[in-house]
Amino acid sequence: MEPTIAQREPIAVELEAGEDMFWCTCGRSANQPYCDGSHAGTDFRPRLYTAPETGTAYLCGCKHTKTPPLCDGSHNDLQGQGAEDAKEHPSIKSALGRERTGDIC
Repeated sequence: MEPTIAQREPIAVELEAGEDMFWCTCGRSANQPYCDGSHAGTDFRPRLYTAPETGTAYLCGCKHTKTPPLCDGSHNDLQGQGAEDAKEHPSIKSALGRERTGDIC
């Protein structure tokens, strides 16, 4: 099963050194990039990430990174996949409405 592409750009978050967070791996969470339990009934599980330092982290929004949860630019290689899936998934429609700026990677 492929993850839902929540968005085709990274999500910038401010983290404190040592802070734990659970990154959504399924792409269905309405609280991207964080897990909200929307993976229930699938084989997906959230990924624990502990911030190594205080500052901005750019987390993967497409869920295809090879360096989870950090963005590695994989969204640039996704051709014709998933953006429409994310827009139609009821649990993330509201999350997609948030304003995002910049093309980080």
